[in-house]
Amino acid sequence: MAEGTVSVAEVETAFQKFAVHGDSKATGKEMNGKNFVKLCKDCKIIDGKNVTTTDVDIVFSKNKAKSARVITLEQFNQALTELAPKRFKGKSKEESLQQLYSLIVGKEPANIGVTKVAKAAAVDRLTDTTKYTGAHKERFDESGKGKGKVGRADVPDDSGYVGAYKGSGSYDEKVKDA
Repeated sequence: MAEGTVSVAEVETAFQKFAVHGDSKATGKEMNGKNFVKLCKDCKIIDGKNVTTTDVDIVFSKNKAKSARVITLEQFNQALTELAPKRFKGKSKEESLQQLYSLIVGKEPANIGVTKVAKAAAVDRLTDTTKYTGAHKERFDESGKGKGKVGRADVPDDSGYVGAYKGSGSYDEKVKDA
């Protein structure tokens, strides 16, 4: 491998990592549009000036089969070939494609900053199970762990007596005495 060139195998590795991101059933051989846009954002192909998310969506639609919702590795490479001159204007096709490949190589899907955990006194106060009262208190044990269905479901009394009847189980005694 010459200085400054990137092999297609390295780009294929990044393709597979982004192809399986967020989909447990994905094989890594095909990539959907959402993951293609994620790859372009995470690898800084989308710069907001020369290449936008709209451009990426159009290129994706052009390169996929008519009825398909995914692109293969060959179609992915074709899409990158179309995006490269847009991203790196004033350079030859080969040079711009190599620079685009160098942006992609070694990258993985980032989950940082996607969902932030709220840290506020109000949230801590509302989720502290030791401060719960009434019926809600019954749903948690002493350690604060939920009891599951036992804590939230009223289990019906199938004994045959009316609820809260004080003399349940005393019928046989009354009949015998009579």
